[in-house]
Amino acid sequence: MTNRSPVLLCEIHDGICTLTLNRPKSFNALSEELLVRLSDTLDEIADNPKIRVVIIAGAGPAFCAGHDLKEMQQDSNRIQHQKKFSKSGETMIKITNLPQPVIARVHGMATAAGCQLVATCDLAVAAKNAKFAVSGVKLGLFCSTPAVALTRNISRKRAMEMLLTGDFIEAETALNFGLINQVVEPDKLDQSVDTLARKITAHPPRVVNLGKSSFYKQIEQQTHDAYEQTSQVISDNMMLKETVEGINAFLEKREPYWRSKKG
Repeated sequence: MTNRSPVLLCEIHDGICTLTLNRPKSFNALSEELLVRLSDTLDEIADNPKIRVVIIAGAGPAFCAGHDLKEMQQDSNRIQHQKKFSKSGETMIKITNLPQPVIARVHGMATAAGCQLVATCDLAVAAKNAKFAVSGVKLGLFCSTPAVALTRNISRKRAMEMLLTGDFIEAETALNFGLINQVVEPDKLDQSVDTLARKITAHPPRVVNLGKSSFYKQIEQQTHDAYEQTSQVISDNMMLKETVEGINAFLEKREPYWRSKKG
C-alpha cells in the first residue's frame, strides 16, 4: 500500500473530462508511468460517448517540463530509449485520433515534450505568464520527436528557430506563431478554457467527432485527394438526423432541438 498521489487525475463534469498531469514536484515531467496512464485513459475516453470534450492540464507551477530526463538517464540502453520515445509518440497520436476535441490548459512552462503536447492538442489556451520551448538542443539532445507536432502547427522557419536555439517564447509570441489559440490573464485561465469547452459541447457530438477526424485526414493529403475525402465526409454528414434538424431550424428561424437539452 502507498499514500502516493496518482500521476494522472481525471475529473468528468457536464460532458467535459479534465485530465491533470499530477507530478508537480517534477514539473509534470512525462515519466513512463505517466505516459502509460495517459495512454490508457485516452483509450477509455475514446469509448465513452458521454465525454464530449477533453482538457489536459498540469498540477503545480508548470504545465509540463517534457520527458523525465532523470528517469531516462538511468537507462543507457538504446532499445529502451526508443521504446519510451515510441510510447510518447503513440500517446500523442491517440490525442489526434481521439473522437473528442482536446484542449490544452497551459500555465507556467511547457518545454520539449510538454510543448509537443500543447502542439498535439486540437486547441490550446495559455495564461499570459506561460512560456514555451523545445530546449533539448541546449542539453545536447535535439527535440526531434517534439518537432513532429511543432512543425504541424507553425511555419518551418519559426519551428527551426525554436528547435535550433532552444529559447523560450512568451505566450503572446506563441499566439502569433499559431501554437496556441488564446492568451488570457492567469486568473481567467480556468474560465476561458471552460467557456471554450462548453461552446464545443453545444454542438452535436457526432458532427464534431466526424469533423475532427476529417480535418486531420485532409490536412495530410494532396489537394485533390483532400476534396475527394471531404466530399464523402460532408455527404455522410448531410444524412445525419442532427444535420437535418439543424438546417430545418435555420430555415425556420428557430433554435435546433439539441440546444434546448442538457448534455
